[in-house]
Order: sequence, then C-alpha cells, then structure tokens
Amino acid sequence: MRTALFPGSFDPFHNGHLEVVEAASRLFDHVVVAPVRNPQKGEPLFTLEERQQMIAESVAHLGNVSLDSFSSLVVDLARKVGADVIVKGLRVASDAEAELQQAQMNKKVSGIETLFIPCSSEYSFIASKYVRDFARFGGADRIGSTVPGPVLDALKLKFA
Repeated sequence: MRTALFPGSFDPFHNGHLEVVEAASRLFDHVVVAPVRNPQKGEPLFTLEERQQMIAESVAHLGNVSLDSFSSLVVDLARKVGADVIVKGLRVASDAEAELQQAQMNKKVSGIETLFIPCSSEYSFIASKYVRDFARFGGADRIGSTVPGPVLDALKLKFA
C-alpha cells in the first residue's frame, strides 16, 4: 500500500489544499493530511482541533484520506504513518523555491521523496492568509468559492 503525507498549517484549509488532497487520493492508496502549528506563521486563527475538524468534514467524500497532526519534524511523522512520499502543493513559481529546499533537506536527512502537485489556475491565487484577511475584515460572505463549505461556516461563525 502506497501512503502519502500532506502536511501544512491549513489555517484555514482552502480549495487549493482540497484540490491537492483529491489529486493525491487518486495517486496513492492512502493519504494522511496533517495540520501543524507553525510558529513561523504567528498565532493561528483556528486551533489545531478546529482545523482537523474542518479538514475531516471537507475530505469526508474521500474514502482513502485520514488525518493526523504533529509538532515534530515532518519526516518523523512521515515515518510514523508509514508514508512513502511527502506531498506538497504548488500555487505559483515563488512557492517552488522554498518547497524545493525543504524537499531536498527532507530527502537528505530521511530518504523520503517529495512530490509536488501544482494547483490549477482556478485555485493558484488562494492563500490562507488572504482567506483569513477577507473573513476578518467583513468579507466572509464573499469567499465561498475559495474554501470548502465547512470552512466557510467556521469562518462566518468566528467573525459573526
């Protein structure tokens, strides 16, 4: 059985993330989506538990996807869940530079490969930061096309 790990902060999970999970679910027998608390990104909008719940509801239609979380090295979680590969999404060219360096470091220290899945142009502009900003400043009702339904509901509730 081939397993892929899709790690990220997912704060919040958006349609670009969902597109990557759906693609990975077609390529691998099992996909583990793992949100992390990333201290480099500041204080999260949603708790880890809230993010896991939104992701679980958003990927419920995919029978070969499960969730985990971590606060360790990605490569250690990959080993723990038996992942053959780490999956990362790419939106734009600037994403590739940082992601490539991470992939090379992960390969060097663990031997685990990284597979990059590009987002379609329909979702390449979506970033969690922009989703948070729109919701925070009164635009939650206008971002429904950028996030799965459970995430939109949570954003509206958070900023009601």
